Amino acid sequence: MSDYRGVIIEESLENKAILKEVQILSTRVSQVTDKHKTPWVSQWTLHEVLIPESHAAECVKKISQSIDHTHNAWYADFRNSTHHYIVFRDKVFFVDRKSQAEYDAAKQYGIALGIPEHQVDFHPAVAKWEQTQ
Repeated sequence: MSDYRGVIIEESLENKAILKEVQILSTRVSQVTDKHKTPWVSQWTLHEVLIPESHAAECVKKISQSIDHTHNAWYADFRNSTHHYIVFRDKVFFVDRKSQAEYDAAKQYGIALGIPEHQVDFHPAVAKWEQTQ
């Protein structure tokens, strides 16, 4: 099994109880700037989390239902070596990490919600041998 790692921004959640259902590996706070495009909050509390593969589908569904519905400019994402969950409010993309088309669909959805393009700049995984070329 391959667990999923990713980030949940605490300020993106209406229901923060979901944070008790994931393993928080680290937390950092980032002050909001104009580039974040979230002027309704002053900071982002970024939790790096680990989600067991055996509970990932159920967990991301709960995260999707917990994301702020007032402001659509939020998502969370979690990946392992083969797949990437990209989680919006009430919409989850389960992406094959080799599929540009699947990433493009998630990116276009995020942009349509008003998320800045630089924040949804998803790309397929590159094999280690390709990185050295």
